[in-house]
Amino acid sequence: MKQSIVTLDMEGVLTPEIWIAVAERTGIAELRRTTRDEPDYDVLMRYRLGLLDRHGLKLADIQAVIGALRPLEGAREFLNELRSFLQVIILSDTFEQFASPLLRQLGWPTLLCHRLIVEHDRITGYQLRVAEQKQKAVAALKLLNYHVIAAGDSFNDTAMLIEAHVGCLFRAPENVQRQFPQFRAVETYADLMELIKTATGQG
Repeated sequence: MKQSIVTLDMEGVLTPEIWIAVAERTGIAELRRTTRDEPDYDVLMRYRLGLLDRHGLKLADIQAVIGALRPLEGAREFLNELRSFLQVIILSDTFEQFASPLLRQLGWPTLLCHRLIVEHDRITGYQLRVAEQKQKAVAALKLLNYHVIAAGDSFNDTAMLIEAHVGCLFRAPENVQRQFPQFRAVETYADLMELIKTATGQG
């Protein structure tokens, strides 16, 4: 059997949704919009950057919110157990400037993500590391002869799930589950762990 590797989304799977946390802290309800609501990531980010500009929110303001966040309950334990027998890569559409406080609490797992363009603490844009990075990362791992198991919760994860040998939805909203019924949907880390172990012959 091939070596296996797991790719996980970050927000909604291991950590809270950063933009929702910022919305709650700042009272800007429009920032609650995520990739669960808007499948087009560029449209979503331009919308967010417009809101930040209009409300005068700086990078430091967002980092202060992120600094107070904690991983989802059970996420660290789940990741520790998973990494004890498999390699894990987190594929996220978050940004380098956002992720460090959460990665530290998760034991510094490997993260592939994007980068913000910042001028004098003002977020002026963003730079995708590569378009469709989640799907392309999985495709590259397959070229390296890995058996890839992927889990995510949003529309922007579905290309990764389709590309993987085994894809599943984790705590995905009903609209995502309805549109992608081909993926098994699980709600707990125990069920996700069981699925991964079964898919890798460890169960």
